Amino acid sequence: MDALKQTLWLYIELMRLDKPIGILLLLWPTLSALWIAAEGWPDLKVFSVFVLGVIIMRSAGCVVNDYADRNVDGHVTRTINRPLIRGDVTSKQALILFASLGLLALFLVAQLNELTMWMSLVAMLLAAIYPFMKRYTYLPQVFLGMAFGWAIPMAFAAQTNAVPTIAWLLFLANILWTTAYDTFYAMADREDDMFAGVKSTAILFGDDDLVIIGVLQFMFLLVMVLIGGQLEMSISYYLGVLGAGLLSIYQHYVAKDKQPAHCLLAFLNNNWVGGVIFLGIVFHYALS
Repeated sequence: MDALKQTLWLYIELMRLDKPIGILLLLWPTLSALWIAAEGWPDLKVFSVFVLGVIIMRSAGCVVNDYADRNVDGHVTRTINRPLIRGDVTSKQALILFASLGLLALFLVAQLNELTMWMSLVAMLLAAIYPFMKRYTYLPQVFLGMAFGWAIPMAFAAQTNAVPTIAWLLFLANILWTTAYDTFYAMADREDDMFAGVKSTAILFGDDDLVIIGVLQFMFLLVMVLIGGQLEMSISYYLGVLGAGLLSIYQHYVAKDKQPAHCLLAFLNNNWVGGVIFLGIVFHYALS
């Protein structure tokens, strides 16, 4: 029994279920899209599939990311103790787990309409290729935004069997937001990444990192305001966007010295950004 518990914990570590920040950062925009698509509470089956899908796909993404970085993570202070690096999980076991999670995700999406099923193939492709982007481009954070954001048009497809323009605006907003917060994350690893020879927006932006993050955050908030105008949202929505803006300012205060620990705190604070925007959306439809 102890051996079983130990093995289970290793897989939990590999999927990063012990660190749910990634699940939350994927969940908030997904839920926001579902609420907008349904103009309130979404269909219960659709809601359940997407919540479970978020957990499964984020877990699958972590597994394939660690597999892709198995020769790199040992050179990065923050990742040196991950299961694959310690040798507690083999590469073959990681690939089997990734395939199993992918099949489980496909089973879930099979409960939805045909349009959503076809779109799920793009989601799987993005999840599989994202971890390798840091080898070939300085913009892996943009690809992460696409991978995380693809749940948005899928949510509209599942709820309404269509993907309107507003879904793509939300998708764009999510790419901007993800690129900004994941650059904070990459800033914490910048020196190690440069030594290991992998690329990131933090390396690309260099000394202008905080300025460019600020521009990305402003553009994100601007798109969210435009979305509010298109949807004729009430004051509760805009209060959520305002809260997100104030939190973004706070993140720059926290990370102003660019110390790795402070950059990670700024990154983690984005959980509240997604949360307050979602709450603004929920209150809008609840009070309408």
